[in-house]
Amino acid sequence: MVCLGIALSLPALAQTERDSLRIGSKRFTESYILAELLAQSAAPHTAAPPVVRQGLGNTSIVYEALRSGAIDLYAEYTGTIALEILQGAASMTREEMNARLAPLGLGVAIPLGFNDGYALAMRAADADRLQLRTLSDLARHPELKLGLSNEFIGRADGWRGLAARYGFAQKPTGLDHGLAYDAIAAKQVDVIDIYTTDAKIEHLGLRVLSDDRSYFPHYDAIVLHRLDLPARLPQAWAAVQKLEGRVDERAMIAMNARAELQGAAFDTIARDFLAGGSAPSAQRGFVAKLFGDDLGRLARQHLLLVAVSVGLAILIAVPIAILVAPHARTRAMVLGAAGLLQTVPSLALLAVLISLLGIIGTGPALIALTLYSLLPIMRNTVTGLGEVRSGLRDAGTALGMTPAQNLRLVVLPLAMPTLIAGVRTATAIAIGTATIAAFIGAGGFGERIVTGLALNDRQLLLAGALPAAALALASELVFEAIERLLVRRAPTPPAAA
Repeated sequence: MVCLGIALSLPALAQTERDSLRIGSKRFTESYILAELLAQSAAPHTAAPPVVRQGLGNTSIVYEALRSGAIDLYAEYTGTIALEILQGAASMTREEMNARLAPLGLGVAIPLGFNDGYALAMRAADADRLQLRTLSDLARHPELKLGLSNEFIGRADGWRGLAARYGFAQKPTGLDHGLAYDAIAAKQVDVIDIYTTDAKIEHLGLRVLSDDRSYFPHYDAIVLHRLDLPARLPQAWAAVQKLEGRVDERAMIAMNARAELQGAAFDTIARDFLAGGSAPSAQRGFVAKLFGDDLGRLARQHLLLVAVSVGLAILIAVPIAILVAPHARTRAMVLGAAGLLQTVPSLALLAVLISLLGIIGTGPALIALTLYSLLPIMRNTVTGLGEVRSGLRDAGTALGMTPAQNLRLVVLPLAMPTLIAGVRTATAIAIGTATIAAFIGAGGFGERIVTGLALNDRQLLLAGALPAAALALASELVFEAIERLLVRRAPTPPAAA
């Protein structure tokens, strides 16, 4: 019901972007770059600049954004479409994919020209020492520790099928794809899953193990798009089609290397590729990343997410708490329901909201943050109301106050310090949780954190985490001042005549 009420105010938000080309990406380096390539190819042929929704998470989230109409296209891979999205056979042709996708209003087109497959890799020195060349060889060494990306572990074309094909006895540890390279370099794991166009394979001296039983299909890069796009934006579509066959495997590896090893920005890499060359990329230091040009925009987005969501939570939670406070059973049920919302994983809730609302970005993020803010405000309001002694309530009644006047002039002012403490807690939670909103294109400091994870860039991670921490500290100081002011202006309990 809460979601429905907030959702009714969101259709205009989706309509404002309807006439723009909306491009999504997953949360790894190559997908960021391909999204910029698509956007910059189309930009000269669109009335408004393309909207690029970077780092939307794993396949399920970005695909749901496309299916719901929140984005128009993104770069996907044939093996992922056949096995993960359509749950079909690895040998599925483009024609078969389009036949299966057409009822959903989707299609595949524009093969970009390279294959980026899954594979397992390990340190070359260890592979030589153990005489490992193939995945069958790896299966004979159950003592080796596998650190695999969480998506790979859960995919239809990932670990479970691979383990069944080769008879692996190892139990893999789940890792973020970007962090896995640090883990294998530090010898915390022995084997990781990689994309075959990753730049760090050669850089870290890894050995890619041969898929000798041909488990992995081809993952040819291709554009997955909404079928109405060519008719809606024909010039932009024609421009994007010119990318067909232009990006070979060597070019993609080189672009990934510029991002991951040289620190070049994604838009710069795409611009240089389309211009037919690339310039050396100067490494940006931590201070430059912290105080980058995006700092003001990200701060405004983060503040908006927190302020609006906590404000909505106050408007919802306080009246409900006042209504249920006198009724023990109802109060327990309502607080239990609010507590249950806290247990729902953030990304799962965001994925459900994308599906329900048909949009990504600020709308679903605000609903999720509002739901997570309800419990501390509601619980503290109930607690604060319960702490007001019955004698003080009776004193207000004895003075001739109506129940509404008693609540407004006596009970709420006395409960206010506890209520404000709940808002303080909710604000701290919202500031931290708002970083997750970057996974669905809602912006905020989480953008830097998400990109830093994809690039395994600790400085960029800190450049996102520190401003969020500073915002949390500032909010604590503000609430500390508010609580002192409330204590100073606390009302004098009424005395009966």
